[in-house]
Order: sequence, then C-alpha cells, then structure tokens
Amino acid sequence: MTIQWFPGHMAKARREVSEKLKLVDIVYEIVDARLPISSRNPMMDNVIQQKPCLVLLNKEDLADPIQSKEWQVYFESRGLYCLSINANQGKGIKKIIAKSKEILSEKIERQRQRGMKPRPIRAMCIGIPNVGKSTLLNRLAKKNMAKTGNMPGVTKGQQWLKSGNDLELLDTPGILWPKFDDQLIGKKLALTGAIKDTLLHMDDLAIFGIDFFKEFYPKQLSERYQLSSEDIKLTSPELLMLITEKRGFQEDYERGSKMVVNEIRDGRLGRFTLDRISEFED
Repeated sequence: MTIQWFPGHMAKARREVSEKLKLVDIVYEIVDARLPISSRNPMMDNVIQQKPCLVLLNKEDLADPIQSKEWQVYFESRGLYCLSINANQGKGIKKIIAKSKEILSEKIERQRQRGMKPRPIRAMCIGIPNVGKSTLLNRLAKKNMAKTGNMPGVTKGQQWLKSGNDLELLDTPGILWPKFDDQLIGKKLALTGAIKDTLLHMDDLAIFGIDFFKEFYPKQLSERYQLSSEDIKLTSPELLMLITEKRGFQEDYERGSKMVVNEIRDGRLGRFTLDRISEFED
C-alpha cells in the first residue's frame, strides 16, 4: 500500500507561523496521543526554535495510558513540556493554563519586577488536521470564540480567542504535513482516520491494523472477535477472512475490512498507541 498525499503550501504555512511567533509567549502543539510523533509536523521544531512549547497529547481516552506516560517523559527529556488531555470531554483542559504559568514563571516574574501590568498569557495553537485543534479551541474559549481587540495580528485577519482572564489564543490554520516519504507514518495516520479513505485500499489498512494488534495487543484482538490461541497464529490476511466470516459477512472482505478499521478507530478493540518510543530513539 503506497499513500501519496501532498496538500502543499508548506512554505506559506511555515512563513505564517514564523511571523506569528513574535506575538505569543508559548506554543501549544496538539497531537494525537495514539501517534505522538507521526501526527507531528516534522518542520515544527525548526520553526518554533526557542519558543516554549507545550505538547498536548489529545484523545488520551483512545490511547494506551502506559504508553502516554512514557511519551510524556520522552518529550520532556527533549525540552518539550507535555500534557495528556481529552478535548472532546474537557478532561485535562484546566491543567493547560496552570502548566503554562509554570513554564512562563520566570518571564512573568521579570515583567512583575519591571512594574509591568499583568496580562493574559498569549498562546499559538498548531496541529495537523484531525488531531482535535478546533475542539480544544472551543473548550478553552468556552465556545465563545470572541476576538480580543487592540492587539497585533487582529488587523491581519488572525483570530485571537479569549479564554477567561488568563489566556488569549492565536488560532492558526491546520498545519499540513508533507508528502509521506515514510509510508509507515502514512499507514498510521490512515488507520486513525487522518487521511481520506478514498486514498486507500481498506483491506490493506485492515491487515496493517491486525498485524499491529497481533504484535502489541493480542488479547484485545482475541476478545473483540472471539478468537482462539490457534486463530491468532493465522496470517493477518487469513485472520481478516476469519473475522469477516464470524461477523456473518460471508466472503464480503471489503465490508469486513471496513468494519475492522472502523472498530479500531472507535476504540472498540480497546485503547492503543501506534507510535512506540523504540522506533524514534536516536
């Protein structure tokens, strides 16, 4: 399975983010907790550079909690702060402002010593499509989506959103990712629904998902589809055929493939994390 997906406009997006950085105190980078590296735009580290960055592992309810804790340690060991959140349900949202104040404590103290009047923290939200950036913005802004006035950026069409008295958010368009030179990243994004299904062969994607669960979450796979220890030893294509038959789809493997993929995405096979730290260690 080869995924070709190149939205383009990367230079423009990079330039826009670079220009806006001077307006904010901190960057919030939203990623999918199930694939913390694969759902990051690889250009962001170079663009953000020395600006404080808080990585938000969104959709934590779908991710393996043990893996999420390990990813938090991984990011923080590389100078990036990290929190697990569930923007859809509002879990962990209150921690974002508290963590931001902690990260910016020295800057806030310097401003106080200079006699500067306290002001809200200004943050830029970035993230590739489908990681939940809009949901998070709505949560933080309490669905008010009100622009704040008399600030740089407003006259340029950039939207500032107010979150209480402590935070002002600079929204940005979804930062698109480049062409997938690493096809594995493309498959991971596809399995979580970040790529349109029309670009894929669903049976290939279902087999990729079954392969992964056989290796890392065999118990969850067995319980969902009532598979025996002998069934699990089958090849993934054979297992897909067996699951299709068990669900009463006869030999409609396209239907069976869509079912498996959708159930993985919906968390019906349980919580899982596709990215493993061992893949990305230096």
